[in-house]
Amino acid sequence: MKLKDGAQRLAAVDAIVAAAGLTPGQSLSDALALWPQVKIVEADPEEDERALTRLADWFQRFSPAVAVDAPDGILMDIDGCAHLWDGEEALARAIEQRLTAQDIPARISIADTFGAAWALARYGADDITVAARGDLRRLASLPVAALRIDEAVASQLRHLGLKTIGCLTALPRTALRKRFGAGLLVQLSRAFGEEEGALTFRTPPTPWIERTVFAEPINALDDIARVIMDLAGRLCARLDEYGLGARSFEVAFHNCDSETTRRTVRTALPLRDAKRLAALFAPKLESVDPGFGIEIVTLTALRVQPLTPAQADLDSSNPHASAADLAPFVDRLVNRFGPQSVWRAALQESHVPERTVARVAPLAAPTKTTWAQPPPRPVRLFTSPIPIDALAVAPDDPPFTFRWQGRTHRIRNAEGPERIAAEWWRKPWSKNEIDRVRDYYQVEDETGARFWLFRTGLYGAERPTRWWLHGLFA
Repeated sequence: MKLKDGAQRLAAVDAIVAAAGLTPGQSLSDALALWPQVKIVEADPEEDERALTRLADWFQRFSPAVAVDAPDGILMDIDGCAHLWDGEEALARAIEQRLTAQDIPARISIADTFGAAWALARYGADDITVAARGDLRRLASLPVAALRIDEAVASQLRHLGLKTIGCLTALPRTALRKRFGAGLLVQLSRAFGEEEGALTFRTPPTPWIERTVFAEPINALDDIARVIMDLAGRLCARLDEYGLGARSFEVAFHNCDSETTRRTVRTALPLRDAKRLAALFAPKLESVDPGFGIEIVTLTALRVQPLTPAQADLDSSNPHASAADLAPFVDRLVNRFGPQSVWRAALQESHVPERTVARVAPLAAPTKTTWAQPPPRPVRLFTSPIPIDALAVAPDDPPFTFRWQGRTHRIRNAEGPERIAAEWWRKPWSKNEIDRVRDYYQVEDETGARFWLFRTGLYGAERPTRWWLHGLFA
């Protein structure tokens, strides 16, 4: 039930109440008059959308190209997939059986275009409709509402006696455009494959995918590992044929209990070595729960890019390992600890100390950024400056004492200030950013320990003066 036009109306009905004459869009008062004992539940469109999205992900066991067609439909491109199920008719039956087992009613149609499939599923005579290739004659007998046009346009067409799609195809397109607008012609063209409609698939369609469907479900770890090796061999052979590699691979295990488990590996460099790929997946297979058995396994190559063969280093005495030599080791670290935990520091042009170093990929190409005359900087630079309590005699003088980690440090020697200002071109500045102008001092306490301190703010100004510890010298 939902609120529409100031009245409570039915959002959806089940088969039992539909047989009694209740229909979606009917007012609640009329529904109760027909069947006083009917059970009414408040509609939850957001939860319905989430459930439809989960169902769309489940449909990826049949095809990788699946799109949500809210509020109650799913569109799927099965081109190149039907042969895995012994044809389109068998695929439709398999989908129906699995949905019925989960108490999900459905009407299924297969046609040359998404528009035709949508129309046949909702307005066709059968629960399962499989139109032959190139045969769109079944659309002619369907009502004009099957074109997904505005209800006002559909009502006007019916009022004029144009009740079926066949009636529209017999009329000149120019006359239809002038009378009913371009929207009607667009939907008509999409239904007959004359124009493509935009779809957003749950997973971007890719040709780099391999799939295995089992006659009997598998659940042994050794069997799963062998399947991964077989899929990796087939996928990598295709990549090699086109001179390509991939930096990310995803395997999906579709269980008999309608659950889907996914595992992903990433590589530092493009990869098409089946043995290395299977080895990267091996540690991740131990956490896969096969449930009542795995019936389908798919392996997809993502982030595909050119990969040209490289000449191996013939000089065995070369102490410097190449990126290709380090790639297997880096890949193992990344897939075990995560990409956020494996990185390399690289110089970055910036006057602000904490911005002079950036995290880059472990095997990223070296940057050309260098310091011709590097200024003195501490051996240990803190990720973020640490606030401290410090005392100074005059505004521009270094502090003569400061307190850090519960200990007071008396300054014996000091050098500075070195003024560093924030980069004005980096806008907008964060409200939490430490003051845009800093005065740095190198100080040494009575024990010989050396620190890098800085002051923000100006004495007597609107913002109070504060002291910070940013690093430690050797």
